[in-house]
Order: sequence, then structure tokens, then C-alpha cells
Amino acid sequence: MDHCNALAIRKAARHVTQLYDRHLASVGLKVTQYSVLMRLRHLGPRTINELAAELQMDRTTMGRTIRPLERDGLVSVTADPSDGRRRALALTAAGLERLRAARAGWRAAQDQFEAAYGAEEALRLRETLAGLNACDFTLPASPTNIGDNP
Repeated sequence: MDHCNALAIRKAARHVTQLYDRHLASVGLKVTQYSVLMRLRHLGPRTINELAAELQMDRTTMGRTIRPLERDGLVSVTADPSDGRRRALALTAAGLERLRAARAGWRAAQDQFEAAYGAEEALRLRETLAGLNACDFTLPASPTNIGDNP
């Protein structure tokens, strides 16, 4: 058993990601891309920073995830109407159609996960992970008295 929380969580995340990626491969999506498209469908247009925060990703990872979606015409990137310096992401009609095509693969991955892990256990796991995502893991403020004599 892994004693490092981060390693245990990352290994489990990679294991589950591989399951979903296999089921979504036929429509040309990875689960991270599916998640981005779903969030844009539910939330509407968002900046890269807003979407990254929503999915708890750093901005550069979000940028790498968005590039193939934009290239394939699934997401549009335009000037944010409220601030032209920012870029707004929006789901395109092609993106919505790809989501519809991916739904069966996503459902099959969900079903396989719940069959292997248990439906009630999966619900408890999602609740536990939601609690984990709500934890404040920011570092405490560092002392500012460097150089002061005791």
C-alpha cells in the first residue's frame, strides 16, 4: 500500500483515466477533453483561467488541453466580451455534437467503474473526493522577519 497520499491518489486517477480514455477513444476524445467540453456546455463561455480553476487544473495544462479542441473546431477561442485582453472559450456546434457522440462511451466507462467498484462505493468516493477538493492546502504565510535579530 502506498503511504504517500499524493502517490496513491495519482495512481488511482491514472488507472481510472485509462478506463475512460479507452471508452472515449472511438470518438477521438480523452476524458480530460470530455470534461472540458461538458463544463463549457453546463457553464457557458469561460476564460481559460476560470475553466482551469473550475477543473482544478493549472493554466498551462488547460492551454495544452484546449489546443486540440480548438484545432478540431470543438471549442472557439475569442476575445472575452467583458475584457478584450482575456480569451473566452465556448463550445461550438461541432463540440456539442462530439459530446453527444461521446456520451455512450462515457456511460459505458461509468457503468464499468461502478460494476467493478460498486455503485454505492462510487457515490461515497465522489463525495469523499468533493470533500478533498474543498480542503485548503495553501501554504501558511512565511515569516517576514528575516534578518531581524532575536
